[in-house]
Amino acid sequence: MQVTRISDAPTYVAPEHYDMRSLRLQGREAGPTDTAWIGLSHILPGGHTSLSSAPVEKIYVCIAGAVTVRTDREEVTLHPLDSCRLAAGEPRALENRTNLPATVLLVMPETA
Repeated sequence: MQVTRISDAPTYVAPEHYDMRSLRLQGREAGPTDTAWIGLSHILPGGHTSLSSAPVEKIYVCIAGAVTVRTDREEVTLHPLDSCRLAAGEPRALENRTNLPATVLLVMPETA
């Protein structure tokens, strides 16, 4: 069993992420995994990522607040326990358009 306590979760810096703080909950710096890693990002009001893609799929789950996910074709605002899947190669941007912090869980294949 691999347990990561939130108090011990290592931070990581993702490129082109602004006014965000990210923690690794499972995988990579947090410990070994076979198939996926999980990150938790706190996004300040006005915080965002640039519109970019990854070679693997991404799954986002909004944990708190509201976060807008934008692709090159559409956008949707996720609220607590809403989720979305982005296909490999699909550009995405995240943005917190509210005056309250938002928290998002990210699941990605370990190969990314």
